[in-house]
Amino acid sequence: MISRSKQGIESERDTILDSIADGVFTVDSEWRITSFNRAAEDITGITRNEAVGSRCCDVFKASICENDCALKRTLETGRPVIGKAVFIIDAEGNKVPISISTAILKDKHGAAIGGVETFRDLSVVEDLRKELTRKFTFGDIISKNHKMQLLFDILPEVAESESTVLIEGESGTGKELFARAIHNLSLRRKRPLVTVNCGALPDTLLESELFGYKAGAFTDAKKDKPGRFALAKGGTIFLDEIGDVSPALQVRLLRVLQDRTYEPLGATEPVQADVRVVAATNKDLSKLVDEGQFRQDLYYRINVVKLAIPPLRERMDDVPLLVERLIARFNRLRGKDISSVSPEVLAALMNHSFPGNVRELENIIEHAFVLCRNGLIMPEHLPQNMRPETSKMAQTSSLANIQEIEAHFIKEALRRHDGNRSVTARELGIHKTTLWRKMKRLGITIT
Repeated sequence: MISRSKQGIESERDTILDSIADGVFTVDSEWRITSFNRAAEDITGITRNEAVGSRCCDVFKASICENDCALKRTLETGRPVIGKAVFIIDAEGNKVPISISTAILKDKHGAAIGGVETFRDLSVVEDLRKELTRKFTFGDIISKNHKMQLLFDILPEVAESESTVLIEGESGTGKELFARAIHNLSLRRKRPLVTVNCGALPDTLLESELFGYKAGAFTDAKKDKPGRFALAKGGTIFLDEIGDVSPALQVRLLRVLQDRTYEPLGATEPVQADVRVVAATNKDLSKLVDEGQFRQDLYYRINVVKLAIPPLRERMDDVPLLVERLIARFNRLRGKDISSVSPEVLAALMNHSFPGNVRELENIIEHAFVLCRNGLIMPEHLPQNMRPETSKMAQTSSLANIQEIEAHFIKEALRRHDGNRSVTARELGIHKTTLWRKMKRLGITIT
C-alpha cells in the first residue's frame, strides 16, 4: 500500500516536471540525481533511466562543475543562483550553451534534503550572437533587414561622391550613424566631421554657430570666432534636424549650397566653403515645401541623394541582433557579465512598437543593466510598461518563445518572396541550406 502510494506520488511529480519547458533535475544529499524531466533529456541527450541514481557531475557536465558548482554554492550559502550562463557537454559531445538556476530542496519540515536545478537551452540565442559576425554591420550600423541592406549596398557609392545627402528618418533611427558612415567612407575622411543640431538653437545663435563672426560684429564679440563651416573645412558638416531651420536662415544655407561661399557675421568678404553637406530630418520635407514652411529651392539643393531609414517597427527582425550588440556594449561599459535576454524578454521586445526606435531599445537595455547583475535579463528587469504581465504580450501566444519568433520571421520572408528559398536566405543573411535546416526544425512548409 505504502509502496504504491509512493509510486503514485513519484508518477505525479514526474508528470508535473515533464510539463515544464525548462530542464529540471533534483539531487539528494549525496549528489545522486533523484529526478530528471523530459526537457532535461532533450537538452542533454541523456535518458531519465541513465541519469537517475548517477552523480550529477557525471551526467550534467557543465563548464562550472569542477571549480564553481552553482548547486553546491546554493546548498552551502542558502542563496539561489538565477540565470547563470554556462556550457554543458551533451551525450554526443556537443557544447550546448545554457542558463541555470538553483534552489535548496526541503522536506515538509523545512529541512534541506538536496537541491534542484533548472536549465534552459540558449542555442538559438547563441546562434543569433554568431549572426553578428556575419556581414550585417556597416560601420556602427547593424542590420540584417532587407531595406537596410539596400541602403548598405549604395552607401559606398554615395560616400565616394561629393553630392549633398539628405537622410530622412524618425527620431532614434540612427541618422547620425549613417552620416558618420558616409564621412568615414568618403575622400574627406581624414578631415573633420562636424555635427550641428539645427533644432537645438534659436535662430540668432544658430547663425553664428554655423558661420562664425568677426570681432566687433556685436557688443560681446571681442575676437573672431570660426563657425562650424570653418571648423569642417575639407571635411563634412552634418546638419541634423534641418527641417527646424527658420525661413531666414534657409536663405543663407541656400547660398552656401549654390555658391559654396558664406559670410561670417560682421565680415565684408565671402569665405569659401570647402565642405561636404549631409543633412537629416525627422520631418517630411516635401510636405513642408507644399505648406510653404520650407524653401523649395533649398529642398532641391539638399535632396540630391536621399536615404530613407525605416523605423524599427518595420525591421523587427533586427531586434535580436541589436539586443546582442547592446548587451556586449554595456558589458564593456559596466564591467558586467550578462549573457543575453530570456525568451520572455525577447518576446516582450518583439511585441513592442518602439515609437522611440533604436534609441528606445537602447534605453530599455540600459535600464535592465541597472537591475540585472549577471546572467540573463529577465522580465522583472524591464521597465514597468514593458513587463509581460502589464503589456499586450500576455494576450499574444503566437510569439511566445524564441523558436516561434524565428519561425514567424522566416515565414514572413518566404511570403514576401513567394516561397523562393534562395532569395529568402539571401535576405536573412544565411545560406540556403541553413534556411532549409531551420525550416525543417521549425516545421515550416512552403504552400
